[in-house]
Amino acid sequence: MTKMLKEILEQPSVLGNVEKANESTLKALVSELNERKVTHATFAARGTSDHASIYGQYVLGKFKGVVSSLALPSCITLYDGKLSLENDLVFGVSQSGKAADALAVIEQGNAAGAVTVAITNDETSPLAKQAKYHLFCNAGLEESVAATKTFTSQMFLLGLVAAYWSNNSEFLAALREVPQFAQQMLDTCQDDIISKVPKFRFMKEGFVLSRGYSYAVALEAALKIQETCYIKMKGYAISDFYHGPLAQLDKDVPVIIFANNGKIANDVKEIVAKVTEIGIDPLIVTNDIALSEKKENTVLIPDTGCEATEAFLYAIFAQRFAECLSTSKNLCPDTPRLLKKVTITK
Repeated sequence: MTKMLKEILEQPSVLGNVEKANESTLKALVSELNERKVTHATFAARGTSDHASIYGQYVLGKFKGVVSSLALPSCITLYDGKLSLENDLVFGVSQSGKAADALAVIEQGNAAGAVTVAITNDETSPLAKQAKYHLFCNAGLEESVAATKTFTSQMFLLGLVAAYWSNNSEFLAALREVPQFAQQMLDTCQDDIISKVPKFRFMKEGFVLSRGYSYAVALEAALKIQETCYIKMKGYAISDFYHGPLAQLDKDVPVIIFANNGKIANDVKEIVAKVTEIGIDPLIVTNDIALSEKKENTVLIPDTGCEATEAFLYAIFAQRFAECLSTSKNLCPDTPRLLKKVTITK
């Protein structure tokens, strides 16, 4: 068993322990946010952590109405810019907690008097120590270079911030059900995922498409395939894909679609019809039984009943698919060439 697979399988347990490990911090954070009437958030992150932050943008926007942005750390680290962060909730998101660029944004946020929050998997890391609040992934040691359990725990923490801050008991209840749905998926869907891999073994390029909450996971799925399989994959929001990238498609370009049976259902149907018209048989990952029965090349995943939490299951699919594809190519997903577990950029 690869380390990556071992860590994929740990996710139900990891996610089941995140809230308890952070409950007091979440309450203190939300109390200050409400007292200060904060209405804007800024995220500083790279790579997988950046994708988790995009998920955070969606849940904060939907459940709290908070407008958020992705910081441009180079404005600070390269160009000595001064960002107006004094009225912001500023997140530094980094699995290792050693990201120098995220740290620079947190430091500037502190200097401006912002509410600063680090989300890391290391309580002793520079980022955890610098931010006013630290939300702990509590995922245990992650050895594989390809992040899995730390990604979903970052997503989970951002979901908890949105649920606590908005006082949304329904979303909080849905989050608390994620660990059991994750276990259900790992128990029932792995063989189906593995069976879809041979078709993709010799691909050189491809696309992963979705929208809304799962857009972040489409980006992450492409990254996982890039780093573990050395394939030129690109993730897009379906809505953006029509604005140029669609022209890259032909019948030999593989497409993976995360097809949630929710608000994005119509967009999914349209893009499935479009790529099929081109001659592509897309791999459709869905919680829609009717769609899975209509299309042969599908993976049916459990239906969580909440589009925001369904994204976790698409993430698990993406991780398991990439791990299996990598090993089918006689590669080691734990130690991709040229990559290190901790990447420090400024």
